[in-house]
Amino acid sequence: MVFLQNVWWFLVLIGVMILLHELGHFAVARLFDVKVETFSFGFGPRLFGFKHGETDFRFSALPILGGYVKMAGDQPGEEASDPRSLIAKPRWQRLLITLAGPAVNMILAVVLLTGLFMEHYPKVPTPPDPAVGYLAPDGAAAKAGIQEGDRVVQVDDITDPNWEDIAMKEMASAGRPMQVWVLRGGQRLHFTIVPTLDQKDGIGVAGWGQQTEVQVGSVAPGTEAQRVGLQRGDLLLRANGQPLRSVSRLYEIEKATEGKPIQLEFSRHGQIHRVTVTPARSEVDGQQRWMIGLTVESRIEITRLPFLAAVKESWRWNRQSARMIFQFLEGMLERRMSPKSLVGPVGIAAMSGEAAREGAASYFSLMAAVSLNLAIFNLLPIPILDGGVILMLLVEMLMRRELDLKVKEAVVKVGFVFLMMVVVFVIYNDISKILPG
Repeated sequence: MVFLQNVWWFLVLIGVMILLHELGHFAVARLFDVKVETFSFGFGPRLFGFKHGETDFRFSALPILGGYVKMAGDQPGEEASDPRSLIAKPRWQRLLITLAGPAVNMILAVVLLTGLFMEHYPKVPTPPDPAVGYLAPDGAAAKAGIQEGDRVVQVDDITDPNWEDIAMKEMASAGRPMQVWVLRGGQRLHFTIVPTLDQKDGIGVAGWGQQTEVQVGSVAPGTEAQRVGLQRGDLLLRANGQPLRSVSRLYEIEKATEGKPIQLEFSRHGQIHRVTVTPARSEVDGQQRWMIGLTVESRIEITRLPFLAAVKESWRWNRQSARMIFQFLEGMLERRMSPKSLVGPVGIAAMSGEAAREGAASYFSLMAAVSLNLAIFNLLPIPILDGGVILMLLVEMLMRRELDLKVKEAVVKVGFVFLMMVVVFVIYNDISKILPG
């Protein structure tokens, strides 16, 4: 059942992405009176569809690969005798037609988050300067001398960063020194952190986390947590006298006690309570762990933003996400980051199903992220993608003539082979993350 749900919500998500992307190309092509022969959802053999005017609107056999708009004169070597063919149009018009698809995906990402933030804006209550609430014992941050409670005031050239800025720098800095300034006891201190490469996800990891308020997310029936009366929404303050500044700290304490009782201090409706819980061994992801029977999460305040504030925040989120994508691509080119962090259709399907089960807010947030990623991916200067077409048009505009037909055909063939290699790799990568070991 979960598999079928994942497939369904994945098809809905990519369906919206493909439809709007190709509609962008289609609308601008029609604006410039280009003859559109085919509007296809998917590649490969035609399964079904209908003809409206001169355009065949079809659903093809391989929707997972995207879709396309076939215009008269858009293939190398086609004649420009028809004034309505693409090749007969000025290059600036062809450029705008090509840009329209990615542009629609970018606009969609901003619109989706704007609408979402007007109804559901998640805010993690944090100090003005993000504070370190968790340090992995052998992590790069701990080795550099960072301590819990340190307030981060600068990372490289970013002053007054939020934790999203810090996380992006961390992920893109595997093997690269990261300069960090913190406030500790009124003193400004400088440290150099060198994040390590996470072999599974292919990103930089410094082994630290943001200080947040920790609240109970859920309580499992019949467990110690339920027996002592813990409830969803309780704020956890201390465990065995240790402050709980991050969700990871409780799991570490559960592991370290090896079944010994834990003294928990928590707050409910402003009242402080203390209970004693005894962890029991449970199986999680095929491994035995000591657990008290609850999940914890960072406390999040859900608010609504007015329209202009929602637009501004949506723009900020998308700009920040785009910057992270480009930092990741730079890291891959410099071989500091692994392509294993790429997510393909199998991974997106799992994320789609999970987001849909969490609720509309999570699903629309994922849809915005996928839309932005699709726009940026399509703008990469790779032959056969929109970015490759744009690059060739710009070269022709500089040369003031058409590129040689053999060059164009070779570029298209190379681009197709490369794209198929990428598809095969990301699918293999998705499956390898699912399989054990």
